[in-house]
Amino acid sequence: MNNTEKMTTSEWEVMRIVWTLGQATSREITDILQKKHSWQPSTIKTLIARLEHKGYLQHNGAVRDRHYQSTITENVAMKSILMDTLNAMCAMHIGATLADIIKDIPLSQTDITHLEVLLADKKQTAPQTVACNCLSIERKC
Repeated sequence: MNNTEKMTTSEWEVMRIVWTLGQATSREITDILQKKHSWQPSTIKTLIARLEHKGYLQHNGAVRDRHYQSTITENVAMKSILMDTLNAMCAMHIGATLADIIKDIPLSQTDITHLEVLLADKKQTAPQTVACNCLSIERKC
């Protein structure tokens, strides 16, 4: 499995279908994506093949009625892409960026309670400020 290659936005669309259904045939994936995006079947088959090559999808080996399953959970994939993005940012600005994002995304009461608990625990050992990690020399971002 070669899950180090990043998924494109279009590939994420395919994976979301497989994650939602648990497994899916290429016909099911094609039907859903044609309705949602009007993509051609050849485009969708190319996306499936790329996801197989990248190691994100596997199939049951059947020639007809091939069923695809994910080799990675949705949660692991989501965390991976978010961590890659956050790791590319200046560490000093991640907290403010997360706060801005939290303002803009839908969250349930349960999500908010869970975040409150996590933040209260994290606050116990958090530093007063987070150091810049942009350069190997000290600077103020």
